[in-house]
Amino acid sequence: MRNLLFILFLSIITTAQAQTRLDNPELYIGVTLGSTASMVMFSPTIAQDYILGYNGGFVFRYIAEKNVGVQAELNFSQRGWSESTGLYSRQLNYIELPFLTHIYIGKKNRIFLNVGPKISYLLSEKVIVNNTLNSENQHTTLIQNPFDYGLCAGLGFMFNIKHNVYQLDTRASYSFNDVFANSKADYFAASKNLNLSVNLAWMLQIK
Repeated sequence: MRNLLFILFLSIITTAQAQTRLDNPELYIGVTLGSTASMVMFSPTIAQDYILGYNGGFVFRYIAEKNVGVQAELNFSQRGWSESTGLYSRQLNYIELPFLTHIYIGKKNRIFLNVGPKISYLLSEKVIVNNTLNSENQHTTLIQNPFDYGLCAGLGFMFNIKHNVYQLDTRASYSFNDVFANSKADYFAASKNLNLSVNLAWMLQIK
């Protein structure tokens, strides 16, 4: 699976390099705010519902090629998990840095795809609900791997009104590493963040 995603990402980069260079490159800076729905993909499996949260931050976009640009962000993102029993949920707060290839169609108003890697670091964690009688491993263990990395991708719509850009996009991200230790002596073989988000953004077109 990782090899397939890596090949996909390289294909996108190669496509970007083959595009026609713009006479007037575009530069955007702005802010974004949205809501998140998250869970942790545990092995052995734990039945879960999505835990809701929010994310927001700053966005930088540079387009020098026709239909292709690059985008970098600095975000605060809430993740975590909520068990289907309703007895336990934990919130994980991350700072994250996505580095994205921005692919679009359209001129003034556009449809776009953002895809690329991101790295994150756990700022804090908080137990939201704990009504369990017999605590399990995931209830009593603090997050052991604060550093997180993975792949994210999303679709969106952009509207440009007198150099003010408004956009709505959806995004999914999946982590390649685990939040808990995964050696043979540990209980979980895997514990990977899965995150969905819907975001609104305002950006100013500098040039």
